[in-house]
Amino acid sequence: MDMDKAIRLVIVTGMSGAGKTQALKYLEDLGFFCVDNLPPSLMPKLAELFGQTEGKVSRLALGIDIRGGRFFHEILGALRQTAEIGVGYQILFMDASDEVLVRRYKETRRRHPLAAQGRVLDGIQRERKLLQELRGLATFIIDTTHMSPADLRKELYRRFGPDREHPGFHVNVVSFGFKHGAVLDADLVFDVRFLPNPHYVPDLQPLTGEDPAVEEYVMKWDLTQQFYRRLTSFVGFLLPHYAAEGKSVLTIAIGCTGGKHRSVCLANRLADWIRRRGYSVSVEHRDMPRSAARTDEEEQP
Repeated sequence: MDMDKAIRLVIVTGMSGAGKTQALKYLEDLGFFCVDNLPPSLMPKLAELFGQTEGKVSRLALGIDIRGGRFFHEILGALRQTAEIGVGYQILFMDASDEVLVRRYKETRRRHPLAAQGRVLDGIQRERKLLQELRGLATFIIDTTHMSPADLRKELYRRFGPDREHPGFHVNVVSFGFKHGAVLDADLVFDVRFLPNPHYVPDLQPLTGEDPAVEEYVMKWDLTQQFYRRLTSFVGFLLPHYAAEGKSVLTIAIGCTGGKHRSVCLANRLADWIRRRGYSVSVEHRDMPRSAARTDEEEQP
């Protein structure tokens, strides 16, 4: 497995009180799976495990605190091991001025983790010295000295939002029924009429591919699972090349007979998969309304 392409790993660290916890919350809003206060020694194994989820988790953010010299040496070793197993990573270092950090601690009445005899400034200065080398390794440094929570959110979205990863590139996934005609502006067309058809299951016929019962039926077959794995692998290969070529909109059409069950289910799944990989994506079910209105019409495989 190409681990570097399978998952995007962001390590969130920095000065205590600079906004690491808030940054993780905003990254979660951007689609990252977030784990806070992770011991550095667990980072390589966790990244490897999440990299084997076949795209279910493609964006992982790990919050790591440095609370002593031992932890500092652990994180350097963990970064090395993570790179050795083929997982690429970025380091987001959160910082703020000593004055602001002292004020934040006084406002919250919390004790700094490295403060001796409760002196906040001593703890801050000790932590800054411990983190000096790690700060030099950072991919991004965000100084929150003059930032509001809203400012931090905007900055994280600018750096890690989908438009930041693939600016100017949008994917449109369309489900359709072949009996209603082709999608004329489609760049890629996938015919899923070979998959088992829920139309012939009486309880499922009046439903659509957006209903859980239909999705469960469509996805339970080994044939569907094999096709979906190959579909995501193929699309995953193509997307970065289309984006690099400068294409602004890529339309992927998935068709079944009526555009009501199989194509709808798979279009939703593919759109979610693309979104988790950091692309701007929309989904359209072109023929689902008219197919749903004609449930008494005979549908062929």
